[in-house]
Amino acid sequence: MPPEAPSGNRVVLITGASAGFGKACAEHLCSRGFQVYGTSRSAHFDAVSSTKGTGQPSFVTIPMDVRDTASVNRGIKYILKKEGRLDVVVNNAGFGLAGAFEDCSVAEVKDQFETNVFGVVRVCQSVIPHMRQQKKGVVVIVGSLAGRIGVPFQSAYSASKFALEGFAETLRMEVKPFGVHVVLIQPGDFKTEFTRNRIFAKKATANSIYARAFKRAIDVMENDEQNGPPPVEVALLLEKILQNPTPALRYPVGKLSDRFAAKLKDFLPGKVFEWLVMKTYKLR
Repeated sequence: MPPEAPSGNRVVLITGASAGFGKACAEHLCSRGFQVYGTSRSAHFDAVSSTKGTGQPSFVTIPMDVRDTASVNRGIKYILKKEGRLDVVVNNAGFGLAGAFEDCSVAEVKDQFETNVFGVVRVCQSVIPHMRQQKKGVVVIVGSLAGRIGVPFQSAYSASKFALEGFAETLRMEVKPFGVHVVLIQPGDFKTEFTRNRIFAKKATANSIYARAFKRAIDVMENDEQNGPPPVEVALLLEKILQNPTPALRYPVGKLSDRFAAKLKDFLPGKVFEWLVMKTYKLR
């Protein structure tokens, strides 16, 4: 069995660490003494990412494409060879597909799930056997409050995040007896590159019957995102989770209004809550 790692020296893998939540988490945990490996599809093995150019400790960037099982396995194998253990994995890699459901092709929806869902599945299948043998580990899945509230014109994205809810809930019960904890972080609207990197369905054009409603809803989303808190809030939450020997399953994070909306869904009649969501995105 690998030696026990002190809290600050644990080995952490963060997928999708080139920007947004992944980069913020990698930089913060690295500054707190964790040994952090962040992934990027364009990286090279043994690359080091500078941390804000301040001379602070830097995290190591390795190549990994979560859509490719062989790539995932190579990355995990590399870390295990270098460190002899892997204590934490943060499944963060993902993107958002926007467009009315009718305007989304099956191929586009499959691409959404390939990264957001099956990417998580591949990483978990690769790391959990090692964590189980260690009798210790934390698997963090970055979901979304859009995995609790369906967001208009983001059906594929919401569906992928809803899928992670069920996956995490089930996986947690299966691996808990082996000392492995599964945790979901559910961000609301944050100011990250997610807005700029959002992918629009090819048929989501001015010719779509949904074009005007889609434009109104997307404008609301982008405004909320760009006026959201910085991604470091997720990094601070992640550190708190990793300091907790018995973490909970779900951790919503973001603006109070976002977190409150998720709570409202549990109490309001379905028709009332649906009306509120449609009004929010100017569909009424």
